[in-house]
Amino acid sequence: MNLSNESLLVILIVGLVAGWLAGKLVRGTGYGLIGDIIIGIVGAFIASWLFPKLGIALGTGWIRLILNSTIGAVILLIILRLIRGGGRW
Repeated sequence: MNLSNESLLVILIVGLVAGWLAGKLVRGTGYGLIGDIIIGIVGAFIASWLFPKLGIALGTGWIRLILNSTIGAVILLIILRLIRGGGRW
């Protein structure tokens, strides 16, 4: 697999936006630049694995990428919160 510089930039931007949105929805604040990017990218992997199995397709283009990644990141943060057993909703 060959990633171009543009592809990497899209991954980082979508990861940042999705991670920030998920942080706002679950915790009320973001997790910092690097934390938001990592959460968003992992959320995108979760959504890309889970949504086709459930037959879910939301939006098109950039909106689809950000929406799916945000939902995946929210799922990730909720699972992490349940495992750690702490914090407020």
